[in-house]
Amino acid sequence: MANNIENALYVVATPIGNLDDITLRAIETLKQVDIIAAEDTRNTSVLLEKYGITTRLISYHKYSETSRCELFLSYLNEGKSIALVSDAGTPLISDPGAILVEAVLNAGFRVVPIVGASAVIGLLSAIPRKCEDFKFIGFLPRVKNQILEVISKNQYENLVFYESPNRLIETLETIAIEYPDKKVAIGRELTKKFEEIKVGKITEIIEYFKNNTLKGEIAGLLYKDEKQEEIDVSSKIKKLKTLNLKDKEIASIIATLYDVNKNQVYKKCLEID
Repeated sequence: MANNIENALYVVATPIGNLDDITLRAIETLKQVDIIAAEDTRNTSVLLEKYGITTRLISYHKYSETSRCELFLSYLNEGKSIALVSDAGTPLISDPGAILVEAVLNAGFRVVPIVGASAVIGLLSAIPRKCEDFKFIGFLPRVKNQILEVISKNQYENLVFYESPNRLIETLETIAIEYPDKKVAIGRELTKKFEEIKVGKITEIIEYFKNNTLKGEIAGLLYKDEKQEEIDVSSKIKKLKTLNLKDKEIASIIATLYDVNKNQVYKKCLEID
């Protein structure tokens, strides 16, 4: 076993774009462990070459998560140390690793986090927010109805997500149908040469990216609906239902009085007996 390294699994964060964004601790860990489990060995080799790291690489990706567990556990049982890395950022955060971490913990070994660059934290540190709370959901669904379902369930949350540049405009247009006044922040190519962060009304962001370059990894935030959060829509619906009003009538009344989305209020009416 290498010096200064325990018999453990090290979950190592790697740069999300700029190779200089790696910590000294991460470099030393990757140098000293016996094995590096990498999501893509070709991608990781570029990072290792830059920092003169010659540690043995073994592939570990979403298609081999289960089959590789036995191999890595055998190395740990021999007293060896393993570093787990993904293509970029932190393993287990929209990347493989959960199955291995669970197996390692169940086998009685330590899992040691080696923190580093994060697209989520990078975006949040560079945009205005009125409060600290947020919810990270990884990649949004691809199906339109599922996207809207996620947004509806989290309309009172600052919702952080990842998206492909090929799908971003279509995804935002889907959301804008129901939430045309939604405020959104989009960060692309974070930490890279052409890094760009835009904040504004969702329709404005759609128009901007339709007329400008849209490449690279995307991290975004949908701001919570503060107007709807200020009232208890459910209680208002229940009170109006006692007057034997139709759901559409109730939705129109609440939307007019409180300046909230009528379609969302109507959906809530259908859920309440």
